[in-house]
Amino acid sequence: MAKPDLPPAEGASRSSHSDENRFAYDGLDRVIHEKARLGIMTSLVTHKDGLLFADLRHLCALTDGNLSRHLAILQEAGLVAIEKGYRANRPQTRVRITAEGRARYLEYLDVLEQVVRDAAAAARDENPLPPGRLVPT
Repeated sequence: MAKPDLPPAEGASRSSHSDENRFAYDGLDRVIHEKARLGIMTSLVTHKDGLLFADLRHLCALTDGNLSRHLAILQEAGLVAIEKGYRANRPQTRVRITAEGRARYLEYLDVLEQVVRDAAAAARDENPLPPGRLVPT
């Protein structure tokens, strides 16, 4: 019995636009794509002066620990900057998106828009693949 065609390997390039790898969206940045980090980045990109930790926690519906962990990942990737200081003798943490973070977020959105366009086009296709086929023959 013949094996069904397999989807393209992880890391396959989307740039060739062939049918074999047309759904291999390499531009979906894994650092940003995770649900909580996507919420954090979306919140920060809409607030040019950044957000206080508590406000960001509230907007993203995260616990202190979850937010701290996700911010550490984003900071390590150079996507956010974390500034610790004091206001009225109280500790205050402000989080801002970096220039690199803004650029990568916008690139991510471009790829995500392509995912939606490709999915809509595939869903409207009147000649879907037969059961068990992953790529056209």
